[in-house]
Amino acid sequence: MRTVRRLLYRDIAGSVGFVAAAFLALFFFIDLVDKLDGVGKRGRTTFGAVLEALLELPGRAYELMPIAVLIGAIFSLARLAQNSEFTILRTGGLGPRRALVLLAWLGVAFALLTFAIGDAAVPAAERYAVRVRAGAAGVLEPARTGAWLRDRRVEDGREIAVSVNVGAAEVDGSLRELRIFEFDETGHLRRRIAAARARVGDGVWQLEDAQTLHWPDAADGGRAQAALKREAQLAWPTGLGAGVVAAALLPDETMTTLALWRYASHLEQQQQTAQRQQLMFWRRAFYPLSCIVMMALALPFAYLHARAGGVSLKVFGGIMLGIGFVLLNNISGHLGLLAELEPWLVSAAPGLLFLLLSLGAYAWLVRYR
Repeated sequence: MRTVRRLLYRDIAGSVGFVAAAFLALFFFIDLVDKLDGVGKRGRTTFGAVLEALLELPGRAYELMPIAVLIGAIFSLARLAQNSEFTILRTGGLGPRRALVLLAWLGVAFALLTFAIGDAAVPAAERYAVRVRAGAAGVLEPARTGAWLRDRRVEDGREIAVSVNVGAAEVDGSLRELRIFEFDETGHLRRRIAAARARVGDGVWQLEDAQTLHWPDAADGGRAQAALKREAQLAWPTGLGAGVVAAALLPDETMTTLALWRYASHLEQQQQTAQRQQLMFWRRAFYPLSCIVMMALALPFAYLHARAGGVSLKVFGGIMLGIGFVLLNNISGHLGLLAELEPWLVSAAPGLLFLLLSLGAYAWLVRYR
């Protein structure tokens, strides 16, 4: 059985690696052509375009790994079946259950590799790509309206609700064009702070060129007037740490699975919608398991007779199945956001559906063919 395992694993792993390399080369060329269109704008260079395309390869590898596993496994198993090698293995004692277990363990190995790429390589590459894109201008602009953050703190026995708007972020991590709004327990605006720059610290932000507009308490009956104060340096206490700020400013792809969970928990604590982050977290958790599903989906092709179609036809069928899985995975995510379904159920549904399909086809082929 060790010889059989070595034969199958080496052949399938080689095919999967070849398919993955071909896909990555194709997508690198497409991404490079797209990046070259922006050369000369906002200080972008040809070297920067090539570097950005290279930094997108880990993300492409993560997205394409289940499809590469499916196509590579189908190609390898169909070739073994066409050469009657898989028939010899079956005659030698490779039963259906044992074959399923062998490929399941190989699928687990590919799933671990996919998780490592998605949780380590992709966030690191995306963070560096953000620095490359912002390098020419020196500023990262998150959106037209900026990034919004919320926080709550207790001051003099009263709960203060805080909303922070960040206009832009610099490469060194400092923030620019800040607007801070503080509300009292009744929801009235009590203080507004505008700052040109800010440096994020643990528990305290250092604001530069700050303008503080303070409104009197409602208990004063409106007799006092609003006071405006200008300060070159202002220490502003807050519970917003560097991790939360980075999560709000940078794309979700720059966060690890654990960071996504923490950020989603923070949004829930601040009574903000976190469904998109929760959906992405569960997709990160379930997507690597798709490699196991793809391996189970490829196994029935080994039991098809050579007259049922050549290797090329079976590989084409595998490509169609892979495209169908990607489309279903993306559609389910959008439908889950629109219908406000449970994120874990939406993320697990495509894999469970294809797993049932593969096991059903495998059981039918083993029994009737």
